[in-house]
Amino acid sequence: MLDAGAPIIHVDVMDGHFVPTISMGPIVVKAIREQVAAAGALLEVHLMVERPERHIEAFAAEGAERILVQVEATPNVHYAVHAIRERGLGAGVVINPGTPVEAVSELLPDVELVLCMTVNPGWGGQPFLAHSLDKLRRLKALLGDETLIEVDGGIDRETIGPASEAGADVFVAGSAVFGQPDPAAAVRELAAAASGG
Repeated sequence: MLDAGAPIIHVDVMDGHFVPTISMGPIVVKAIREQVAAAGALLEVHLMVERPERHIEAFAAEGAERILVQVEATPNVHYAVHAIRERGLGAGVVINPGTPVEAVSELLPDVELVLCMTVNPGWGGQPFLAHSLDKLRRLKALLGDETLIEVDGGIDRETIGPASEAGADVFVAGSAVFGQPDPAAAVRELAAAASGG
């Protein structure tokens, strides 16, 4: 992926509570941080965990450069965002398919991006939720050009172009890359499709 020019390595962290599945922790971030840095890419961690504010320090210490927290995962999302920023890291917030775009409005001065989940989080390989395109348009109207929109879930060669046209700037792809015989070629094809090629 890095050799193919992927600008961001997105690490999904799941705790078996906020979402049913369990994935990786800070040790994986530590294991890949030098390789990601050497390629000039950004190491981004998406905390799909309950009370993400409790885990920010551990991921910051192991090399995360940007941390994203789910607005639904804590009553203290403002505190969590500021805890990320106090460590000098990029901060972002994430909304699930059932969460209205307005849920992020009070946080916009403090984040560099909003990630819109286009599937229900927790499982790879799910199909893109078509109604997400309208949600992306509403999110773009709320954010304007000041805050990036990231999209995650069901992103492939068919969905990345429409998501881009609806306002998305940054794209997370899992199955569309790792489920292919040549992941590097898949990264290049997705980049071309996102830009209308």
